[in-house]
Amino acid sequence: MAPAPDHSPRTPAGPRVPGVLRPVGDAEPPAHDLVLEDAEVAWTGGDRVDARGVALSGCRMANVDLTGARLPGLDLTDVVVAGGSLANADLRGATWRRVEIRGARLTGLRLTDARLDEVVLRDCRVDLAALGGSRLRRVVLVDCRMTGCDLQDLAGEDLLLEGCDLQDADLTGARFTRTELRGCPLEGARGLERLRGVGMRWEDVLASAGAFAGHLGVRLVDG
Repeated sequence: MAPAPDHSPRTPAGPRVPGVLRPVGDAEPPAHDLVLEDAEVAWTGGDRVDARGVALSGCRMANVDLTGARLPGLDLTDVVVAGGSLANADLRGATWRRVEIRGARLTGLRLTDARLDEVVLRDCRVDLAALGGSRLRRVVLVDCRMTGCDLQDLAGEDLLLEGCDLQDADLTGARFTRTELRGCPLEGARGLERLRGVGMRWEDVLASAGAFAGHLGVRLVDG
């Protein structure tokens, strides 16, 4: 008898960041076609930052403030982001490989038409962020606030969301392969039919029964 297919998400590899890094601060702000390697980055330019073709490899970004920055096509490879803010930043068309983000504010982040491969987000605010049209492969989100997220036409493969609040998110047109949701509230979310085939624990299915019933138009009766 053939073994049962394994529908569990495959886990991402962690970033490979050197132990010794060159400090880079606001004296070296992002510029067009900047390529930066093996650096400790501490940019705080906020919405004054406007550059294309920025690529970081083997870097750590600690408590950066790039709120409202415009960095379309941002290329990150083997990068750790600790704290800081990318809220309302424009990173459309970005490419991320082996990236870990912890405790960052990503509210309203524009990450549309992006490619995320082996990425981990922990304890982040991702509410109202736009990931429409992006492709996520081996991506893990843990304890992230994702209320109101725009996930339209997103393609997720080997995706795990654990303890993430997906209330009022928009899943219209999204596609998922080997994906699991664990402890993720779904009240008010749109496009719930796109979760067909997604793995959920029984207690999570029961907790989301109201959201599913509302989406299907089920009419509740007394007794």
